[in-house]
Parts: sequence; structure tokens; C-alpha cells
Amino acid sequence: LLTVTGVQTCALPIWSVMKVFFKKNSMRGLGVFSASISIFLLLGVLPTVTQADETCQSPYMAKISGQEDFVYVWTLGVKGVGDEQDKLVTVDVRPSSDNYGKVIHTRSVGGRNEAHHSGFTDDRRYLWAAGLDTSKIFIFDVYSNPAKPKLHKVITDFVAKSGGAVGPHTTYALPGRMMMTALSNNKDHGGRGALVEYTNSGDYIATHWVPTDSQLNGAVKTGQYADGYNYDVRVLPRRNLMLTSSFTGWSNYMMDFGKMLSDQAAMKQFGSTMVQWNLKTRQPVKVFDVPGAPLEIRCALKPEHNYCFTSTALTSKIWLIYEDAQGQWQSKEVADIGDPSKIPLPVDISIQSDDQLLWVNTFMDGKTRGFDISDPFNPKQIYEKKIGAQVNMVSSSWDGKRLYYTSSLLANWDKKGQDNEQFLKLYHWDGSALKQQFAIDFTQEKLGRPHQMRFGAFSLYR
Repeated sequence: LLTVTGVQTCALPIWSVMKVFFKKNSMRGLGVFSASISIFLLLGVLPTVTQADETCQSPYMAKISGQEDFVYVWTLGVKGVGDEQDKLVTVDVRPSSDNYGKVIHTRSVGGRNEAHHSGFTDDRRYLWAAGLDTSKIFIFDVYSNPAKPKLHKVITDFVAKSGGAVGPHTTYALPGRMMMTALSNNKDHGGRGALVEYTNSGDYIATHWVPTDSQLNGAVKTGQYADGYNYDVRVLPRRNLMLTSSFTGWSNYMMDFGKMLSDQAAMKQFGSTMVQWNLKTRQPVKVFDVPGAPLEIRCALKPEHNYCFTSTALTSKIWLIYEDAQGQWQSKEVADIGDPSKIPLPVDISIQSDDQLLWVNTFMDGKTRGFDISDPFNPKQIYEKKIGAQVNMVSSSWDGKRLYYTSSLLANWDKKGQDNEQFLKLYHWDGSALKQQFAIDFTQEKLGRPHQMRFGAFSLYR
């Protein structure tokens, strides 16, 4: 249905409703299907335009249809700070709440696992949060009480079950499944990575290794490299497209940043590719040269726009992955981010829901930059603001009015001394300027290093 309508966002996971309906009604031809569509229309569960939510979420995922109530912050524990453990921190962001802009709940998970990225299941009942160091995956129940998530399950055998994949990173919702990128492996702790599939209940399904020169698995190299590195994953279901990007392995991302920068051998161990996959079969199709460690992938949200963006950490470029007139996917460098010679280190990016603006954060100078992407082949910077001494993640609301920022990149890569600012900040965007609404100092609150954010709401479960 999503493919037929060309809609990428929906109010509820339609396939879940369809499965329930068809279990109770025999599927006898188009008549039953038409009847089911009528029921969906009456129930109001067909794809709809949403008013809020994060723009970078899976198109299969249930969406928030209004103002988000909470922000869940996956936070790294710090030795000597608070309980020293990784934790999920819940912040109340309801404008009418007495607790607006305040931490209302924390759930520690035991130890420090290099907390990094998290993602909801398609029904949004569970939040999967991964540890890059220990390869543990913590599954939080955000359904029973969205204001106070509880730890539901911990997956501790990810490496063994996956066949040696290490460092689960992106946890991304597919229908009834979670697709995870793994950044490394247990053979050499280098950059060879994989895609690993699990059911929503936490059962292992399959591992798909990223193609290399010696093991292309049917993929075609369009350039010089097939390095096997991995980082992020995004999909465009209506184009049967799945894209992955590349970063570096465990030996690098767990190393002190200054030490790594001075290690010539280590600096050569970064990814230079993106891979096009067949979403349905999970087979790699093409390997693109995208030099300089392409990180986050953000795909256009309008159904007529067949392209995605990424930014390269080491070369400070915006790249476009697009479908050409012949239906073939191509890659193209389209813009500089700041002064590439100064290596501002682009990290997270966020696309607005109207495909008109791309936000790009640069860690080293602590800035966020807004790029006009109305012409995706010629992005133009139109805005710039310093968020802090360092900045990493940005989450943009669907209505484009709110942007949340956090500070931590990696435990051993964050800045030292006074520049080691650790915060969550909310800004309102009025179309011309960012205006700060609140800031939480995670060091002062003895919480740790805030990394990634996800939105929560009571309205999803009422």
C-alpha cells in the first residue's frame, strides 16, 4: 500500500492492522481488499501528513501527530560522574508542563558500553539502544509508561549470533523487524561491517556483510573502492532502495582522538564508500566512491523526490545519492561544509520534511549550518549558529519549528577541559533564526555525555 500510494510516512503501522484484519477475514479477491481499505479510511489509519515527529525516522514507523511530549536521550556514562553508567534520560518537553525542559526520569543499564544510537520498532512500543564497545543492545519499553521507560530486555550475544559482527550502531525499523548496522568485526576490530536483522521481539534473523573487493556478493563497483565499511542505513521503500554509509572500526572509534589523529596508519582506516542495496532481497547492488567517511544518511521525504544526502566527516562535503532519468542510482559531491581545509568534522545532519532545508552539525567548531536544498544538486548555506564548544546530534521536528542538539560524539573523541561541554539544548526555528528555549547541563546534573535523541508522546498509545 505504501508503494502504491507513494507515501512514506503514516499515522499507524498499516501492515500490523492489515495482518489483524486478514486473520479474521478470508482474503477472497479484490472485494475483501477494497472492504479493508474502506475500514482503514473509516478508522483513519491510512497514510496521513503528520504535524511533528523527527524527520529522520523510518518510513515504516508509527508517527507522532502533534507536539512531542518527551525526548529520550541515550547517554554515555562517565567515570566519576553520578552512577557512572550509560542511561536513558527522559526530558519533559511539553510547553504547558511544570517540568518543561527538565529531566523527569533516568534508567541506567549497568556499566559503560559506548552508548551511541537508538531507534524505535515500527509500532514504536520499544526503543532499541546500542553500545558500540560491548555490542550489547538494550531494549526499553516506552509503551507502558512513556514518561518512565523501563528496561525490557538486553541482547548480550549479538557478536556470536551475527557471526562476528561488532559495534551495533543504527537500529532501524522495518515491518516487524529491526535492521542494525555493525561497524566492525571480531576478527581484526577493523572497519569491515555488516547489516544484522532481528525480529521486534529480539530474535536473530540474518547477517548481510558489506561487499568488499574480494567478496562483492553480486554488487558492481562504480569507482575505486569496495572497502566493506559500514555506518548508517536508510530506505526508500517505493524505490526498493536501501543505502548504507561507512565510518571506521572498533580500533579507531575506541581510540583517543588526539592519538588517532597522529597515527598515520589509523587515519587510513576510514570508509570511502556507500552501498546501494535491494531492499526486498537484501542484496548489494552498487558500491559508490564517497571519500572521507560518509556518516548519516537522510533521504528526501516528498514522494516525488528520489534522492538522499550524506556528509563526509574527513573531507567536509555534502554528497547527493540520486536516481537518474534512466532509473539508475548515482553519487555526486554537491557542496562544501564550512572550510574543508580546517576539517570542521561534519557529524549529524537533519532534513526538513518539506525537503527545503538540510541542517549540518560540525563537531570541531560547535556550529550548526542550514543549507537551502530546494535544488538538491546545488545546496547553498543560508544560516549558521554556534551551539557550543562542541556539538554532535541534531533532531528536527516534522513541522520544522524545533531543533534539539546534543554534544557528545564518542567518549574518547569529545573535547577536553572547558571545551568538554555536555548538554541538551532546544531551539525554535522561525524561518530566519534559531532561538534557544532551554538547555540542560548533563555534567552539572551528573548524568554523563548526551548522545542521541528520540521523541516520545502519550498520544501514540491512548
